[in-house]
Amino acid sequence: MSGSIIVAIDGSAASGKGTLAKRIAAHFDFAYLDSGSLYRAIGVAVLRKSGDPTNEAQAVAAAKNLDITQFTPEDLRTEAAGVAASQVAAIPAVRAAILQFQRDFAHTPPHGKKGAVLDGRDIGTVVCPHAPAKIFVSASLDVRVARRIKELRAKGELVIEARVRADLEARDVRDSSRAVAPMKPAEDAWQLDTSALDADQVFDLSKNFVAEKIAKAAV
Repeated sequence: MSGSIIVAIDGSAASGKGTLAKRIAAHFDFAYLDSGSLYRAIGVAVLRKSGDPTNEAQAVAAAKNLDITQFTPEDLRTEAAGVAASQVAAIPAVRAAILQFQRDFAHTPPHGKKGAVLDGRDIGTVVCPHAPAKIFVSASLDVRVARRIKELRAKGELVIEARVRADLEARDVRDSSRAVAPMKPAEDAWQLDTSALDADQVFDLSKNFVAEKIAKAAV
């Protein structure tokens, strides 16, 4: 097996792709990159300056000067950060600014890892189109709303179901309809609907799929 084994995991917000990606990376001892955290950090950076995440100049400046160490996980997991991430991600110049970073991570994983797992919206279609293992994770809107509410309440946040639903619907539209790198399954991606599956079931199915792809890549 030569080079890095790349696992691309894409999907909609609250579909479970982040949880899956972390578990796959840990299981195979691969490096993990949550590409959404990059966009969240850019969005939060703009908000910290009282800016507008839909303003191209402000968003691009934040992307080019991004220092991910300036943000805690708590900073990046708020609902406001998620909305801002979807807004800056719709700006082509922002995506271009961090594209090479993502590709470098995938092809030359840190800490000498033999592979990398990246999750996002366009990993399998744009960032790493030649990844041997591609998974597109989806779930019904009702299920995703329930998951997001549970997540937010666990953090002690005040939750209004109608607002959570509206935010997810808006992000789905924004992510799937943007002109550059819209969210969609790669033609060769394995599409996994997690609506009726728990996290362990999703992991077991995906683990077997990735293992098969790794075996083929090693030949």
